[in-house]
Amino acid sequence: MKNILGKKIGMTQIFTEDGVVIPVTVIEAGPLKVIQKKTEEKDGYNAIQVGFKDMKENRVNKPLKGHFDKSGVEYKKYIKEFMVENIEEFEIGQEIKADIFEQGDKIDVIGTSKGKGTQGAIKRYNYGRGPETHGSKSHRTAGARAAAAYPGRVFKGTKGSGRMGNERVTVQNLEVVRVDVDRNLLLIKGAVPGPKGGLVTIKETVIKR
Repeated sequence: MKNILGKKIGMTQIFTEDGVVIPVTVIEAGPLKVIQKKTEEKDGYNAIQVGFKDMKENRVNKPLKGHFDKSGVEYKKYIKEFMVENIEEFEIGQEIKADIFEQGDKIDVIGTSKGKGTQGAIKRYNYGRGPETHGSKSHRTAGARAAAAYPGRVFKGTKGSGRMGNERVTVQNLEVVRVDVDRNLLLIKGAVPGPKGGLVTIKETVIKR
């Protein structure tokens, strides 16, 4: 499967040849450097370890510095593993760029959603409001949480106020609208999770609709 790491640049819109406007998310995809190869004989599975975004030497701890020096690859900020079928197709130090994808490819994008802090049940779960009239004390509360005598407690998993966002989110079956090989940019139709500058993982989709 095709896999790459990227940084979310932001959203814009482009026009097709027919004059139809398409909202797209711009992602800086790669380049990645192969840091390590893991084989089924030695590690139990075939995978490559890749690095994304250069990092200054004074920001790297001692174990990671030795790991990078052993492979001869520049220090990287993000490290991730991707499962591969044929490990022989990759070499240490090999560069992986955005050109592994083509226009029209279907992909899945994985990212971390924006953190919104502690929110109430109305914003978090789209609950309805309470009575607006004078005397009501439940304009924006979640309502009754438990019975009186039995069970006399709130069950686990009951929806209510709490931390919202900052979760791993996968958006499936998006389409690659355009590939800018020179600048390592992917233009993906629609929105992807995360803030501007957030790290995303792009891979070939597991769903063919």
